[in-house]
Amino acid sequence: MKKIDRLLLRSFLGPLALTFAVSVFVLLMQFIWKYIDDLVGKGLPLNAIAELLFYASATFVPMALPIAVLFASIMTMGNFGEKYELVAMKAGGISVRRAMMPMAGVAVVLTVAAFLFANHVMPVAMLRYRSILISIAQKKPALNIPVGEYYHDIDGYVIRVGEKDPDGLTMHDIVIYDHTDVGNTQTVITAANGTMQTSPDERYLIFTLNNGHTYTESTRGADYYTRPLLSMDFSQQVLTFDVSSFAFNRAEQMTSSTYHLLTVKQLAATIRGLEGNFDERCGDFRNLIYSYLPAYNQIVRIHNDSAARAPAALHPGSISHRLDTMPHRQRVNVTLRARNVARQSLESSASYNQILRGERLWINKHHIEWQKRYTLSLACLLLFLVGAPFGSIVRKGGLGLPLVASVAFFVAYYVVGMIGEKAVRESALGPEGMWVSTLFMLPIGIVLTLEVTTDSRIFDSATWHKLFKHKKSIDSTDSIDPVKS
Repeated sequence: MKKIDRLLLRSFLGPLALTFAVSVFVLLMQFIWKYIDDLVGKGLPLNAIAELLFYASATFVPMALPIAVLFASIMTMGNFGEKYELVAMKAGGISVRRAMMPMAGVAVVLTVAAFLFANHVMPVAMLRYRSILISIAQKKPALNIPVGEYYHDIDGYVIRVGEKDPDGLTMHDIVIYDHTDVGNTQTVITAANGTMQTSPDERYLIFTLNNGHTYTESTRGADYYTRPLLSMDFSQQVLTFDVSSFAFNRAEQMTSSTYHLLTVKQLAATIRGLEGNFDERCGDFRNLIYSYLPAYNQIVRIHNDSAARAPAALHPGSISHRLDTMPHRQRVNVTLRARNVARQSLESSASYNQILRGERLWINKHHIEWQKRYTLSLACLLLFLVGAPFGSIVRKGGLGLPLVASVAFFVAYYVVGMIGEKAVRESALGPEGMWVSTLFMLPIGIVLTLEVTTDSRIFDSATWHKLFKHKKSIDSTDSIDPVKS
């Protein structure tokens, strides 16, 4: 390896590692902000939190690598251009394309590594961190009732706590709204103070309320006339809430995206199976619709002298004529039977349409995940083709312009990718729609690379100024009258 290659790699790998760490940190902060309510107030040990953050950070690697490559390439080539080192390389017979080769090699290696990581490591990391989240959701699921806010996570109840002691169990100024008896009664329980704890199996939440009142208002039913409003005082009351469904719902939400846990090979096999089931479901729907046709034909063939004329009865004019010639009672019966057949067909169509839409959405999500494994990995090389020549053109190093430019390029890439992903999810585009962002950035990278490697000066302001000046001089020469001259 030549000294110039070592110099370029040292200048490239430093910003690459730093930007990668910062990108993972930013994405991790977003993750913590999303699940902060599930982590606070659970009494979790530090090693459990550290393990959760470690596995969550591993899932952000495929997204953070393209950002790091883009920023590092802009910063490295910008620094060399700003210090006129690129000019010195050209004077020494080293072209910009030759100078970009070591960094391009790193980008290719990172592309392959990103794919292998996303295909083999990320599913395991995602399974681990989701398992930890499920354990956290099932650990004291309802002891995180905030102070001064209305807590709605327990089905059928709304709880507000005015104050809470440092032990997290003793509360003051408690108000509980009971909505379990929907429509018949409305119950409000107030207490001066109380304690809260879970059962040993963490299935039930036990409230022990002291010095309170219970107000029950009957809105309808037998008690509405005899006891429209009841008020009771108590010195102590024990309430038990079933919070097992709360933990189950949280766990179900965290494990609903099972396609994230599959490799590319497993995703391909799953997609083939789902597509086969979808085709079978479409066939069942087609057969169901066909099953209504014999009844329809039977209705139409009423008063037909010959069964051979039944196909002709399917003509709308023929149907209208035969209805007009029928007796009134038969016309009513035929109309009612036809209406019932049409209603059944519409109801079946609506039901199957909802089922098919759900299955197609599930299949599209698998396609999206399958395509993401390739598009995010290839983004490392793609964004390098954008960043390295762009840094050579602007010739600005440091953190200012490279940071702004890298954010702008990546946001454009990400937004276009999200548009394509939404189109694929809604079946507006096929699975190939996931490559929209790649097709959007690829021409930009090719144009920038050609600009740098061929010295075409497309983005040189002096070139455009000289071109416009030359065009203006030609226009002024053409405007001179040859007779007068």
